[in-house]
Amino acid sequence: QLQLVESGGGLVQPGGSLRLSCAASGFTLDYYAISWFRQAPGKEREGVSCISNSGGSTNYADSVKGRFTISRDNAKNTVYLHMNSLKPEDTAVYYCAADRAGLCRVVAARDYDYWGRGTQVTVSS
Repeated sequence: QLQLVESGGGLVQPGGSLRLSCAASGFTLDYYAISWFRQAPGKEREGVSCISNSGGSTNYADSVKGRFTISRDNAKNTVYLHMNSLKPEDTAVYYCAADRAGLCRVVAARDYDYWGRGTQVTVSS
């Protein structure tokens, strides 16, 4: 079965850290750009970060710059989102998505080739 699976979410105190993983099953991530999105209750989904297929290009939403870092390990077929200095406003379900174009670009959700089911991140004291 071809799918993306997110993991690593959980409950963390403000100022804490988490590392999310996005693992591919049934296909190789080598050719895909991977984006992380998040959606909080009652809010629209927003893009958080993206990494190109080579890893040579990354981008971040202004709200997470300097706190989040995206990376990939193609040997493990996994992309990571390292989240530091977490804030309550980072609370959301985090999703990863794969784009066969290989480059980070702004496209509609339907244009991604694969989506994961999400992992919950809750930042609260």
